Amino acid sequence: MDWTDAEYGQAASELVRALRGSRSQRALSRRLGFRTNVLYTWEAGRTHPTAAGFLALVEQVGLDPRATLRAFYRLPPRWLSEGAPALPLPETVARFLRDLAGDRPTVELARAAGKSRFAMARLLSGETEPRLPDLLRVVQASTLRLLDFVAVFVDPARLPSLAGPWERLEASRRLAYDEPMSHAVLRVIELSAYRALPEHRPGFIAEQLGITAEAEARYLSLLEQSGQVELRECRYVPTEVGSVDTRRDPERAAQLRRFWTEAALERFGQRDDDVFAFSLGTVSRRDLERVREVHRRYFEELRAIIGSSQPAESLLLANVQLIRLA
Repeated sequence: MDWTDAEYGQAASELVRALRGSRSQRALSRRLGFRTNVLYTWEAGRTHPTAAGFLALVEQVGLDPRATLRAFYRLPPRWLSEGAPALPLPETVARFLRDLAGDRPTVELARAAGKSRFAMARLLSGETEPRLPDLLRVVQASTLRLLDFVAVFVDPARLPSLAGPWERLEASRRLAYDEPMSHAVLRVIELSAYRALPEHRPGFIAEQLGITAEAEARYLSLLEQSGQVELRECRYVPTEVGSVDTRRDPERAAQLRRFWTEAALERFGQRDDDVFAFSLGTVSRRDLERVREVHRRYFEELRAIIGSSQPAESLLLANVQLIRLA
């Protein structure tokens, strides 16, 4: 989603409107501490709430801001976990943004978000409070999961500017559940080696993944049907680059994790530069939480690196497991 400032502003206005629902603009404005009908100006796009102001609105409509943010994480950080002391909303936003940034260089994140390095540094430090459109922009730039972020607050299908992308994302999610290898085919299409071909060469993708030519053709057809790829100038190209979060259906997500774990095991030892490692030992409950936090940070940083890495020269399968045996 390569959006302009105006498009992020439009999405922010629609999000506020959907969150308000049938409640009175004036009454909700008063409950937020404003004497004027600020909800009207937010929904009209004349002004926008700060990110903290948006979370205050979330709270006023009966949602728990901390619970919604936890739902966005794959592994919530300790500062946001249940039972952890609640932070003031501006500090919550600053911590959230720093979590999104991880160890990614500020200049790199700023470039992806269309901000200056200095503006991004002020946002991450908490020196400057981001407006809601800025928050949406940073979420997309750092995670490619803006739609899933919106979904923890409202149904994205209710937002005119997001309804189409959300429908395509849901189709992608279903295909990831039903045909996991299709997404490996999609990733091969992004590789420089494929893009360097003068035209699509049947069997090329199959050779890269160790599947049959018939399977390659079937996966390409499914990707076309779901709107994820199209044939352009004799080669397949992705229609939109994003991240497909498969946690929405826990049972199918578990099946998907099992599929890719088995796929990794099938290739065990085939390459000298592959990494398979384990550590078996006892830890205190306190250190167990520390290990979980390390895994969470590693996984988020890994995804950030993969999401921003260019050029696409290698296809990587990274599995992360942490199992408590007793």
